[in-house]
Amino acid sequence: MTTIDGLPAGLSTRPLTLADAEAVHAVIAAEEVVDLGESEMTVEDVVADWQRPSYDITASTIGVFDGDRLVAYADHSDADVAYTAVLPDHQGRGIGTALAHWLQDRARAAGSARIGTQVPEGSAADRLMADLGYAVRWTAWDLELPPEREVAARPLPDGFAIRNAEESDHEIVWTLLEDCFLEWSERERMSLEDFGARVWGRPGHQPWNLRLLAAPDGRVVGATHVFLAGEGAYVARIAVRPDHRGRGLAPAMLVDAFARAREHGAVRCYLSTDTRAGARGLYEKVGMEVASTWVNRAIAL
Repeated sequence: MTTIDGLPAGLSTRPLTLADAEAVHAVIAAEEVVDLGESEMTVEDVVADWQRPSYDITASTIGVFDGDRLVAYADHSDADVAYTAVLPDHQGRGIGTALAHWLQDRARAAGSARIGTQVPEGSAADRLMADLGYAVRWTAWDLELPPEREVAARPLPDGFAIRNAEESDHEIVWTLLEDCFLEWSERERMSLEDFGARVWGRPGHQPWNLRLLAAPDGRVVGATHVFLAGEGAYVARIAVRPDHRGRGLAPAMLVDAFARAREHGAVRCYLSTDTRAGARGLYEKVGMEVASTWVNRAIAL
């Protein structure tokens, strides 16, 4: 058992294991229902993140228990990235503050200069972080395509085609998506192994979840990672190589991703973006609407 200063009496703590993924998801989902009206996170998201080869669950997580019931958790997921959630009926007891201090200590010991997380704007977590001195780094949005709406996209240029990725494409996809996301994201390049754990190694992965855009000469110039989350389809990653932008390729890739997802039972389609990427306008132009607003807050250590 691990001790955390500031927790209410009667609660216990311990590092988490992969077997705790469903309990962690239940805590996250309960918080999201209060903050967003529904839960967006899935247990597959938790497992995909925790199964990264570089990640040490025991060293990076802490669970807070009331008897055998998990009521809160914290996760130092990456250098300056943390995740935490507290069951709504246990909020206001100092648990969130205690976990914030634990995460700061964990990140500091790992050599990080700052630690932060992304939370729904105006939520209890957002208010707590503001009170604790966490400053906003950027704003993010979940955008949804209403069920009755289609993305109007231009036909692909002659010779271009969208297809499922094959195993031989994995390193090419990793390079393309990481190159594109690192144009604006301030982080280290994710290893191929960690990237794969979150994409083709994600529980339930199917071939249609990873789609490639191939140029006439066969080169991969775009990629989309889309998967089902309950009744929704979530586009986790979409990118086009810089030398092929401005040709209407991204809307065509969205049309393809949403169509494949609807074929597999999705009734709603959504994705996330933030102020660093500058892509909100593009998604709104194709008919997507803001469904929720988030803020990423961090504190220097």
